[in-house]
Amino acid sequence: MITALLASIFNIHHLLPILISQYGAWVYVGLFAVIFIETGLVVFPFLPGDSLLFLSGSLAAMASHPLNHLVLIGLLSLAAIAGDSVNFEIGHRFGHRLTSPRWQRVIKPQHLASAQRFFKKHGNSAIFLGCFMPIIRTLIPFTAGVSKMPYRKFILYNILGGVAWVAIAILSGYFFGNIPVVQAHFELIMIAIVVVSILPAAIATLVKNRKGPNLNA
Repeated sequence: MITALLASIFNIHHLLPILISQYGAWVYVGLFAVIFIETGLVVFPFLPGDSLLFLSGSLAAMASHPLNHLVLIGLLSLAAIAGDSVNFEIGHRFGHRLTSPRWQRVIKPQHLASAQRFFKKHGNSAIFLGCFMPIIRTLIPFTAGVSKMPYRKFILYNILGGVAWVAIAILSGYFFGNIPVVQAHFELIMIAIVVVSILPAAIATLVKNRKGPNLNA
């Protein structure tokens, strides 16, 4: 999993500028699709959303690229919100089927269990906080749907979290992505973003393991 994730980061770093040079503003459609799929389809939690947003923001700051950071924030916030809403509906309608043993190859039980613990621990705010954590970000809306959370309550935290996540990631790239030291170590920065994003979930798992298997998180 880690190898595939790192490979996707390197590929995006080199591929996205090429796509922009060939297709111009049509790249917005592709970016929208990636963010929508990552947040909207529970079987695709490993797409590199954080690094993609950061990279898009850094490219938007360059005069040679047609991307606009404000358009990116608006469009990709909409993609995240819509994706989470679809994921919530999938969980609400089909969650009992997708959590059955036959789906365990694509929906890892340990990842789903982590999302369920995170949702139980943080309650409604888990919808907002989960937006900043890879894997958890994809599974939390699904978990909320399975838990029959009222959609009216879900959509409020969904909007707040989706806009905050997209805006922070893109603006970080826009203002800091083209600093010489960042450009010189761009791949390492992308990896660092993923590591920092995963860190809270990793710490929670480590604490749980130290407490022992018979204790609830």
